[in-house]
Order: sequence, then C-alpha cells, then structure tokens
Amino acid sequence: MSERHFDVSLRELKDKLLVMGGYVERAIEYATQALIEFHPEKLKLVYDIEAQVNRLHKEIDEGCVNLLALQQPMAADLRLIVAVLKISTDLERMGDHAVNIADNSGRYLNGPPLKPLIDLPKMATEVRAMVRMSLDAFVQRAETLAREVLVREDLVDSLKNKIFKDVLEYIKSNTKDIEQGLSLILIARNLERVGDHSTNIAEDVIYALTGEDIRHSPRGDGLKEVLKS
Repeated sequence: MSERHFDVSLRELKDKLLVMGGYVERAIEYATQALIEFHPEKLKLVYDIEAQVNRLHKEIDEGCVNLLALQQPMAADLRLIVAVLKISTDLERMGDHAVNIADNSGRYLNGPPLKPLIDLPKMATEVRAMVRMSLDAFVQRAETLAREVLVREDLVDSLKNKIFKDVLEYIKSNTKDIEQGLSLILIARNLERVGDHSTNIAEDVIYALTGEDIRHSPRGDGLKEVLKS
C-alpha cells in the first residue's frame, strides 16, 4: 500500500467519524427536544439514527483493521489509527445513551410534567457542544480545543448534580411523581455519560497528537474559567 493510499484511506475513516458524530449529535438533539418541547414524534428519529451509527461503527472498525493489516504504520500513524478505533467506539456508546434518553423521554411524556425544565436543556446544549468540539479537535488536530472539552466536563457534572438534587427534593414532597422524577434523573445520567465519552475522545486526540496519556489526570480549576465565559 502506497503512502498516498494510506493517507486517503485514513481521510475516509475521518470523514466517516464526522458523519457518525453528526448522527450522534442529532440523536441527542431529537431525544431532548422531544422532552423539552413535548414532541414525542421525534423519538422515532432517534431509533432510526441508531441503526446508522451502528453501521458506521462496523465500517470504521473494518477500515482500521485493514489499515493495520496492510501497512506497518510508524508511531504517530499508529496512535492515530488507534484513536479512530477508540473514538468510533465512544460514538457508538453515545448513540446507545441517546436511545436511553429517548426511552426515558417517552416515559416522561406519558405522564404529567413534573416541573419546569431549566437545567436539563442547559445540560443537553453543553453535552452536544462537547460532542461537536471533541470531533472538531480530532479533525483539526487542535490540542487546545481538545483540552477545552475536558474543562467543560466539570460544568456538565455540576448540572447533573443540581438536577439530581432538585428532583430528589421535589419527589420527597410529591411521592406520586416518583416515576416521573426517576425518568428525569436517568436522562441527566445518560447525558452525563455522553459527556464522559466526549472527554474520552478529547483525551484520545491529545494522545494521538502528543503521545501524552492524560487519562485520570486532575482537571484543575477549569469549571471556574468556563463559568466566567
């Protein structure tokens, strides 16, 4: 395999990752819009998208295996191929979480509204931004952008904790709404997991670009800086 062929194949894999990421972002959007805007018809779109995400996951895995089998990449290229494999897996899992959000949104919409949703829309917006930014960092080879994703994880975790606290306090005084409250808690939990996978992608980008493994490293005072912006 010529170097040019290798580069073309790698670029095609990157393009598929972008398409896959776009599907995931839309799945999260539809699942949360259905909840926030009371449009349950959008939930079906999430399930349709999941099939496309799963298809691309298989195609990307196969493409990466072929590159590894037909080429003996140097260290930097090897890190890049490994990053593509790991990012594809993270995106597939994000798709699963989007389906979980859709399932719980559907259950919530079958009952009376619990309370005005304020922090959940904010959290959904932040999580979708993390997905988009992590993939942009990969395509643009932008280490700074990847590190910004790591910072935003703190904000998403903070919003999740606030949602948990508010919902639990509410259902203590409104025990008939326990199932509705549980649905909101599970939606927030799945949004947090999407944010975690976006963080994984950002860490893989940094590793692919620099060789630095920053998993399990402290994030510092990133939340304060985000809240200032």
